[in-house]
Amino acid sequence: MTVTAVASGTHEEIYRVEEPSVGLLGFIAVHSTRLGPAAGGLRMRPYASEEDALTDVLRLSEGMTYKNAAAGLALGGGKAVIIGDPATSKTPELLRAFGRAIEGLDGRYITAEDMGMSPADLAILAEETRFAAGLPDGEFASGDPSPVTARGIFNAIRTARAHKHGSRDLGGVTIAVQGLGHVGWYLCQFLKEAGARLIVTDIDETRVEQAIAAFGARAVPLAGIYGADADIFAPCAIGGILNARTIPQLKADIVAGGANNQLATTADAAALHARGILYAPDFVANGGGIINVATEILRIKDREGFVAEKLKALDETMAAILTQAEAADASPAEMAIATVQAKMARSSKAA
Repeated sequence: MTVTAVASGTHEEIYRVEEPSVGLLGFIAVHSTRLGPAAGGLRMRPYASEEDALTDVLRLSEGMTYKNAAAGLALGGGKAVIIGDPATSKTPELLRAFGRAIEGLDGRYITAEDMGMSPADLAILAEETRFAAGLPDGEFASGDPSPVTARGIFNAIRTARAHKHGSRDLGGVTIAVQGLGHVGWYLCQFLKEAGARLIVTDIDETRVEQAIAAFGARAVPLAGIYGADADIFAPCAIGGILNARTIPQLKADIVAGGANNQLATTADAAALHARGILYAPDFVANGGGIINVATEILRIKDREGFVAEKLKALDETMAAILTQAEAADASPAEMAIATVQAKMARSSKAA
């Protein structure tokens, strides 16, 4: 296996990982260890090119720095990606090889579940590395983080609704959910229980049919989700979907979802703000998953108590960001970054 350092002016460490004998090609990015070891999930996708994969891991790892800081965790930000289709290219041999690459960083990066990965996959990785979390069993095993991620997003949706319209009640509110993976599915369950009406889309047509049956949802084509007649848009799939093409289509006046890096560029935050669309910053809204995983990384005995406390604090952080952004007539995205950077600066001084 070849692990090659990649030069960067923005990240502490970046590595290209390749093992042709098992079809492995991927990247590990450590953005910051200022608050603690870099933690963030491992994603497997059929990227079109190495450049696309590298761009994704750099953005995701930076987002993890902000996410972990916003959640008040003693963890830095990192991420890893593997190029390939998880449905056809993921093998135990490939996972073990990547586990060895992670082990080689000696704890500076701790991995967990992300798109294309499951707790069972993490268990295979853990055969080769001490630095894998989100495992299905063990003394501090945290399992699938998706339900906790979805709970945090649900909280963010209600908080954004209260900020924009004065009520956290979602009864009769129409919410367009993009993506019905683990997180999107659990989010739909929470929203349905709260009385919301759902509009859904996903690349998996079977999953869409299941959502229609389970939640009484209305389905729209993939590209139709942006212009759907909804009160709230909840992106829960890939990033970069809020851009110059999609923002003008939005009818919703709130965007709050679970996808990472929803904004294609910083200019898109300003575009949402200019249209009067309230954006709940993604790295605050979707912090529940890493909170759940952190109980395993930090070996927290009272997992339920820790998660409940951190989710409550995260929701309070979201409310404060939205309030401060309104007072400053600024985008919540801009205010969220300023908030976590101030947290990190305070932690550095304290250390």
